[in-house]
Amino acid sequence: MTIAPKELLAHLFAHAVRAADPAACVPRHLPQPPGGRTLVVGAGKAAAAMARAVEDNWPGGLSGLVVTRYGHGVPCERIEVVEAAHPVPDAAGQDAAARMLAVVQGLTSDDLVLVLISGGGSALLALPWEGVTLADKQQLNRALLKSGAGIGEMNCVRKHLSAIKGGRLAVAAYPARVVTLVISDVPGDDPAVVASGPTLADPTTCEDALAILDKYRIEAPHQVRAVLQSGVSETPKPGDLRFSHCETRVIATARGSLAAAAEAAREAGIAPLILGDAIEGEAREVAKAMAGIALSCAQHGEPARPPCVLLSGGETTVTVKGKGRGGRNAEFLLALALALDGHPGIHAIACDTDGIDGSEDNAGALLQPDTLARAAALGVDARAHLADNDGYGFFAALDDLVVTGPTRTNVNDFRAVLVLPAAVDRPVPRK
Repeated sequence: MTIAPKELLAHLFAHAVRAADPAACVPRHLPQPPGGRTLVVGAGKAAAAMARAVEDNWPGGLSGLVVTRYGHGVPCERIEVVEAAHPVPDAAGQDAAARMLAVVQGLTSDDLVLVLISGGGSALLALPWEGVTLADKQQLNRALLKSGAGIGEMNCVRKHLSAIKGGRLAVAAYPARVVTLVISDVPGDDPAVVASGPTLADPTTCEDALAILDKYRIEAPHQVRAVLQSGVSETPKPGDLRFSHCETRVIATARGSLAAAAEAAREAGIAPLILGDAIEGEAREVAKAMAGIALSCAQHGEPARPPCVLLSGGETTVTVKGKGRGGRNAEFLLALALALDGHPGIHAIACDTDGIDGSEDNAGALLQPDTLARAAALGVDARAHLADNDGYGFFAALDDLVVTGPTRTNVNDFRAVLVLPAAVDRPVPRK
């Protein structure tokens, strides 16, 4: 039995997503029930699915509130699920964050606050610092998303303009025990960066946030700069005793998903090579580097001999200069196609594990050796689409988008570049 390259790549992506499914990774990390109350709060694209996993596996009583992106909700019986906007926050997220901050106050050391955090939580927990409006944060978020700033840099700014992020949720819950379960979507898996670390002490400063705005020449609203320059919104720091009752457990990562995909590749008779789980940089520049490695494999058998698959994760960025429909994974693949120039035997997939590449309806896209040739036959100019940051439009024209719908998890980008012997670019034998 054989499997076509496109099907194999989709199979590897499915294994990567499955490895980060909250139903699989939440139960084994749940803490012991407390002597007092159990409150569950959380935010992120996986928050509702995590809440459902808690309900299905918790032995005692509980209540709570989580906020997730529109369309990412899961029915729960005891934990309220609120849907809000991402990546630009809205009033629904602001209201949920205010309620969440209020519900954890007034607890005792006998109580437990179980916090469910995943990627996307920073935009969903939109509770502006006094003097900053929701409109200010919306304007700033849009500018940050277009700037090319890394996720750590964006979240440094967000922490210092928030009344709930950057450790402030944990401070509000003190002296209750706080256990945070994190599905990490950030390179390096620093839980203080995921969703802007609402329960973790923050080592960054208001000065750092200002430096990031200056670095990317972001014209922030006057009141935003005024708050940061005053230092009044400084976050609680490591060593603060109010974090002494806090514990954080990272329960799913890009590394784990890449390992799952690698095992699936081996089962299919393809040698996997994991290049890294924390790759950052401009999507088109990362694509050039990946193309170089794939071509070396195809031409010289180094660093791996075909048939092989190059796996990587992390979060690339796109500095938006055009008016296209974007998506960092689509941009990566479009740049990869141009760099490979139709080299036979090289196929690729790049998708966001949350099922949403940027702000469109696709998880990512697929690349085949004939991608550029098919585009040319349709009159679709690959270079023009790349210049306009329109990877989405390019792959939509070829019917090569990958559309999964919300996966309700998020360990960031998944990339797989399949290198087959040029003379054997055909379905791969199943083992």
